[in-house]
Amino acid sequence: MTEPLFDPRRTAFISIDMQNGVASHDSFPNSADEVISRVSTIVDAARAGGGLVVYVRTSFLPDESDALHPKMDVARPARPTRPQGWDQIVPQLQPLATEPVIVKRSFDAFYGSELDLELRRHGIDTIVIAGISTHFGVEGTARSAYNMGYDVIAVEDAMGAANLAGHEGSLKNVLPYIGRVRSVAEVVASFIAEQRS
Repeated sequence: MTEPLFDPRRTAFISIDMQNGVASHDSFPNSADEVISRVSTIVDAARAGGGLVVYVRTSFLPDESDALHPKMDVARPARPTRPQGWDQIVPQLQPLATEPVIVKRSFDAFYGSELDLELRRHGIDTIVIAGISTHFGVEGTARSAYNMGYDVIAVEDAMGAANLAGHEGSLKNVLPYIGRVRSVAEVVASFIAEQRS
């Protein structure tokens, strides 16, 4: 039998931006629908195995005065008109009352949020991470997790990006150097390993 990747009871699955506003985004190589479906599979396994499920969503004040506005080489578009409910978790992934929902306002879900406190209060030492997009929200959060001493596992087939180059760049050049890159099947097997023994 293959050794599990982690102890489910000390592991959190963090889904990045599985919210209504992202569900229609272009996503490569895995479509947004595929990512949502695979994230749902991991959520079910984490719950069954005794892991903590954490939802991260991006949201701002109505005038977005709490959004970051640094000077950048890339011109940002004007503030978009957001549809009602754009920042709410997709219907396929409804958090339980005991599952934290973290609001982020940048690419890093740890920055300016209670994410680290929630993980430490639950005795978490390992995070499994997936969602959209690979080279922004997922990578940004994974980098901070690494810096804070968490073991990081990125789920390569449960994430996607607006372009393939961004996705592949993270998977090849960043995520393997700050943790492990694994598949949905491997992560699910580790969450439910104790149930099979």
